[in-house]
Amino acid sequence: MTSAFRSSPYVALSGVHAATICPMDITGKIHESELASHIETVSNSRAIRGLLINGHAGEGHLLSLSERRIVLDIVKASAPPGCFVTAGVTSESTAQATQEAMEAASAGASAILVFPPNHWANGVDVRMAVDHHRQIATACGMPLVLYKAPIGMGAMSYSPDILSALLDIDAVCGIKEGSWEVAAYEATWRLSKTQRADVIVMGSGDEHLLTSFIIGSAGSQVSLAAIIPDTITDLFDAATRGDWKTARSLHEDLYPLSVAIYRDAPRFLATARLKTCLKLLGRISCDKVKAPMRQLCPDEVERLREVLTL
Repeated sequence: MTSAFRSSPYVALSGVHAATICPMDITGKIHESELASHIETVSNSRAIRGLLINGHAGEGHLLSLSERRIVLDIVKASAPPGCFVTAGVTSESTAQATQEAMEAASAGASAILVFPPNHWANGVDVRMAVDHHRQIATACGMPLVLYKAPIGMGAMSYSPDILSALLDIDAVCGIKEGSWEVAAYEATWRLSKTQRADVIVMGSGDEHLLTSFIIGSAGSQVSLAAIIPDTITDLFDAATRGDWKTARSLHEDLYPLSVAIYRDAPRFLATARLKTCLKLLGRISCDKVKAPMRQLCPDEVERLREVLTL
């Protein structure tokens, strides 16, 4: 197969791409000036290659279509010219996801990350998955990034046959590999390398980035890069040049924070924890999250405070 897509996106998705958050005021409205500052700071960090916006960390699944457009407009105005911006698409229906992707394309996104609809947790077959992604790709005319969901999310974490069928879609240029399990990550990496060596498999398990990089990863889309971008990019660069002593040392530095955000129960608080970390670091003034997510309790905030001062 040949395609116009098989050029710049495959290079641009390499390296570290930060999955950014969406600052809000106490009422839950987008705090536009703080979002602009957040994007400017992260996107200009040393060695950051691009951004993932309106993903889980950015609460894209809880934002309205108009709010997601506001986020993208601010990102485009605040990031350096030419910054590669992947926009998450989280809508449940194919029609709405298509509209969301078209809106992102018109606002200047570089690629579309298609999240699996939540109802697929109960089951999905090859035809459903391919039709959904193909219709989105055809309508928006954009490169697509697949999302390999955590294995704990059931059928939303695509089976090998579904993933293989999705790799046959020409517009697919990358996979955000969020299986959150090392063996599953390696299976995805090996399948992609065999079937579509041009596709960028991006390690996205913040707790096991080092292991993913050892197996093989041309890029990474992670929310930790929105908090400690230099540490994440240094880890990626050390792994790329095979400097495993440095990579291991950096892994030890970031491990306590990754555990406190992602592994500590309950895991559904990861986004709230990301925001609280940024507030504790003085980078945003309010750690408000969209309902029905909840704010952290005082003891949960203190846990993050202790880790950030290690």
